[in-house]
Amino acid sequence: MKSEAIIVASVSIIDNGKVLLIKEKPSSGIEKWNFPSGRMKYGEDISLVAYREVQEEVGLNVCLIGTTGSYQFISATNDQVILFHFIGEIINGDIVLEEGITDYAWIKLGDLSVWGKDELREPEVIKKILNNLMDENIYPVCIFQSCM
Repeated sequence: MKSEAIIVASVSIIDNGKVLLIKEKPSSGIEKWNFPSGRMKYGEDISLVAYREVQEEVGLNVCLIGTTGSYQFISATNDQVILFHFIGEIINGDIVLEEGITDYAWIKLGDLSVWGKDELREPEVIKKILNNLMDENIYPVCIFQSCM
């Protein structure tokens, strides 16, 4: 039985009413769409995880402008996951996909709600995040760190 949770940060990069999704090819070999995201390294601040993962996966530098909160779930690989989801604005950079990321797309928020479960990684969590984005349930980033 697994006893430790995996801590993950993910980021909705929103530009002109569209959100950036990436298509990942995990070890299972089945490609799925997801927000740029990744695991926390030991000693790392959760907001730095978000910055790092966006930079690594798509080559963009972002400013975190909000969060839709945290989400706890058991993943498709049977891991307990605590995911912190942020909203980011592009500061600079051009999209350059990391190895293992096979595609990207800018999708209107409303269009994402009709995507099938087979297309999305952890679809129930993505749908919750999407609902929070569309309902504007967005909170200051400083709920996870001290406001400066």
